[in-house]
Amino acid sequence: MKKLRWQVLVVVLTLAVVGILLVTQRSSPTGTALPQPATGGIYTEALVGSFGRLNPALDWANPADRAIDRLIFSGMIKFDEYGIPRSDVAESWGVSQDGMIYNVSLRQDAFWEDGMPVTSDDVIFTLGLLRSQYSTYPADARAMWDEILVKRLDEKTLQFVLPEPFAPFLDYLSFGILPKHVLETLPADQLANSDFNLKPVGCGPFRVDHLTVENGQVTGVTLALSENYFGGRPYIEQITFRYYPTAAAALDAYQQGDMLGISEITPDILAEACSDPNLNCYTSRMPRLTLVLFNHKSNDAPFLQDKNIRKALLLGLNRQRMIDVTLNGQAVVADSPILPGTWAYYSGIQHVEYDPIAAERLLAEAGYILPAGETVRVKDGAPLAFTLLHPDDDQHTRVAQWIQQDWAAIGVQVTLRAMPYASLVNDSLAPRAYQAALVDLDLSGSPDPDPYPFWHQSEATGGQNYSQWDNRPASEYLEQARVVFDQSTRARLYRNFQVIFAKETPAVLLYHPVYTYGVDVRVNGVQLAPIFDPSDRFDTILDWYLLTRRAAGETAQPTISP
Repeated sequence: MKKLRWQVLVVVLTLAVVGILLVTQRSSPTGTALPQPATGGIYTEALVGSFGRLNPALDWANPADRAIDRLIFSGMIKFDEYGIPRSDVAESWGVSQDGMIYNVSLRQDAFWEDGMPVTSDDVIFTLGLLRSQYSTYPADARAMWDEILVKRLDEKTLQFVLPEPFAPFLDYLSFGILPKHVLETLPADQLANSDFNLKPVGCGPFRVDHLTVENGQVTGVTLALSENYFGGRPYIEQITFRYYPTAAAALDAYQQGDMLGISEITPDILAEACSDPNLNCYTSRMPRLTLVLFNHKSNDAPFLQDKNIRKALLLGLNRQRMIDVTLNGQAVVADSPILPGTWAYYSGIQHVEYDPIAAERLLAEAGYILPAGETVRVKDGAPLAFTLLHPDDDQHTRVAQWIQQDWAAIGVQVTLRAMPYASLVNDSLAPRAYQAALVDLDLSGSPDPDPYPFWHQSEATGGQNYSQWDNRPASEYLEQARVVFDQSTRARLYRNFQVIFAKETPAVLLYHPVYTYGVDVRVNGVQLAPIFDPSDRFDTILDWYLLTRRAAGETAQPTISP
């Protein structure tokens, strides 16, 4: 289980978004009843992307599918805004004293939309599909499940037996459950082409009512309420998604009055979208960390082993200004390898401000001086110079150029080398054939931080500790946090890890990009807490409403919707 939950480096264009526009409500006159949410109305969303398959075993590579699946299917576990596991289809769970056995009880009132009960057999059947080569479930998660024994104790109770304690295990119970009674006769190799993916049967708050098809292509999906959902009845009775190839096209549809929401606000529509007085923009940090990795074992740049050199590079980089200029301000400075706002984040970490004078002082103390008339610091005749690899897209290139410029100002020479993502990871990071690299760390796989795969010393050879950082105290905290189940104890262990990380600066943390979702002012009750996937925007869908009433029995006031 040492390689559970690998955090895969993903180099992607980060989403450019805007700050939160807070929605305020006017106080009602004294004695006037406040409007109350009423049932009814149709919410329409311009969904950026294309239709694939409405199936949680097949949606891992398609954010548009995942957004709709979030409303149709339910998992055993869901998460609150802090990343803490909460009950979904699982009513309760317990862990053995040694942390190797989990007993999970399913809700008695959980039913599929066709009226059949959700059972232990459905969970076991779903796991069988997820573990098959025909699903798009991440390979590391499939490998984990291959090591776990799953037992049916009764119709509503399951037991999971792990080979060793693994505290983040509950995070792996959030997959959407599939109905065995509908799919059991379908061979796994035919799952991708099944009609089920067009008309699925789920146990979420909504069900597929119909698809809109134009010229042989699915251009829209309409959802209606599921009468059998266990979690409460949404106010909104129908949701219609229409697919658009770009965020600009989605914004145009909104401006034409065809839609009430935009699934993604990107840089090209940022200013226009957020200047619209009828569009509320909700912003959250994305589960992604952009950073500069250093190869601590590089023979060509041995100075990167010196924590004072690394600290100087952090001090000598104006991260906030870089975000403002290269990302239009659409990111937040990162101070920890753990996502801010989550239960494991330590807010006591000191924020490092841009201080080029302090950076130069550290470099001088390390023996690197700037000869008169020169621009690059040297020590014993060797220049303070190294190569920074970066993804070859425009955004990462701009960020890399900013880094090069700031570090040149303190006497550090950086040579940039752009590479395709696959080559950067496979040809440079994996064989440790690099000096420094600008990368994005994708943290969306699980709300549990579990930084073990990326920073534990055992992962330095053959694993994802590409920097080869070898710090025994930090590794011990990561080990303990994986096998201790008390959350307050785990938070303390992760706090200690973050303190060491900040002190040692094994990498220069840059920023977390942010995600923005646009919703018309006529849609009430919308909230966007810190998210772990864009589909999390629907976490509060039961609270959204379009219609209001002022008193019991009073006719609902309709909201004009497209």
